[in-house]
Amino acid sequence: MNRLTLLLPVFFLVIIAVALFYFLGTPAPTVSLMPENGPIAIRRDLSLKLDAGRAILKKLTVEAIQGEKGVKVLVKDYPAAAHGATEAFNLLQSGLKEGPFTLAVEATSSPRRFGAERTVRKQYQFTFENKPPVVEVLSVAHNITRGGAAVVVYTISKEVEKSGVVFGNRFYPGYRHGGNFYVCFFPFPYDMDPDKYIPRVSAVDKAGNERVVGINYHLIPKNFPPDTIKLAPAFVDKIAAEFKDRYPQQTSPLEVFLKVNGEVRAQNRKTIAELGRRTSPVPLWEGVFLRMPNAAPLGGFAQTRTYIYEGKEVDTQTHLGFDLASLAHAAVPAANRGVVIFAGDLGIYGNCIVIDHGLGLQTIYGHLSRIAVKEGDKVEKGQTIGNTGATGMAGGDHLHFEVVISGESVNPIEWWDPSWIRNNVTGKLELVKGAGK
Repeated sequence: MNRLTLLLPVFFLVIIAVALFYFLGTPAPTVSLMPENGPIAIRRDLSLKLDAGRAILKKLTVEAIQGEKGVKVLVKDYPAAAHGATEAFNLLQSGLKEGPFTLAVEATSSPRRFGAERTVRKQYQFTFENKPPVVEVLSVAHNITRGGAAVVVYTISKEVEKSGVVFGNRFYPGYRHGGNFYVCFFPFPYDMDPDKYIPRVSAVDKAGNERVVGINYHLIPKNFPPDTIKLAPAFVDKIAAEFKDRYPQQTSPLEVFLKVNGEVRAQNRKTIAELGRRTSPVPLWEGVFLRMPNAAPLGGFAQTRTYIYEGKEVDTQTHLGFDLASLAHAAVPAANRGVVIFAGDLGIYGNCIVIDHGLGLQTIYGHLSRIAVKEGDKVEKGQTIGNTGATGMAGGDHLHFEVVISGESVNPIEWWDPSWIRNNVTGKLELVKGAGK
């Protein structure tokens, strides 16, 4: 057997390996689409992700097919360096009619240096819907005080993805309350220009169609008197000692105080907004909210506080609760029935408890010396949940009491007023009491 005979099998194996690598060496790109099926509206964006791995993306075609008609809704060629891409598109130019259709995706890639192009083809089934839900507002009069709260009751004709009240770029979710009835609590933010405050009910169905309807409302102006706080060196030292570990780079007690008063306060507001989403879809409370008994007011809601240190203005912040002072370490009652969703340290609030009362309505209890409940506990109105103290950014023993709606602070005084509760809350909830669950 000569040498050529021995080399021929090797030669053929090399040829086969090169051929296999040329045609099979790199896989076709992977494709994922969100949403990938179901109802869809003409304006809803779809998100298409492409991943060519070590290969290079070459081109993409997305076609909407209905019956015998096909319309390309996205065609794209990619630059030589693209390994992946995310494309957002909609069906505005599709010419689709109501009913089922197919979205056909074809994506091609090629190896970086040598090999054949690879193409993947996938099809997704959708139903084209372009009729928004019908929304009817049932509650009639909505008298809304600046810094306060309101509730709207409405019906929706079909299943929806989300609904609630919108104004500006803000959204406050509504909650189904039996049948096709919905309830939404929403605020009139203390810091919002009344001319730009136009609350409306929005409902987005599962296809992405949105209906927005108006609310009959009357705005009541309210001013919030400012306050000036003279910072004693002993108080600044106390805050600096409590928070110095967070800001070791700050060299003076005042620098630590200012960091806490600004940065930690902002972080706490984000936490409260996140907690606002952890709410029961049904009301847990009943009637008027309880004010801490035998307690004198120290500070009001939406006060703009100017801080003075050694004769100079050093900071300005807004106080978003109501401060109540009684005896040192006085018992703190739960303002109403609910579930504890937070119990622990919360920055400027110190030892803090947050109770969820349902429908986005929550109460906050800050500066406590003792916490007597834990997360997940069910509490009754008037039940002792802790004791007042001076933890966090407190200059003395007191309770910081706060009411929030979907993470937005509102004036607590309204919730202590039986007349306001009856006219603005329970009276409207009567509209849905007979609705089937």
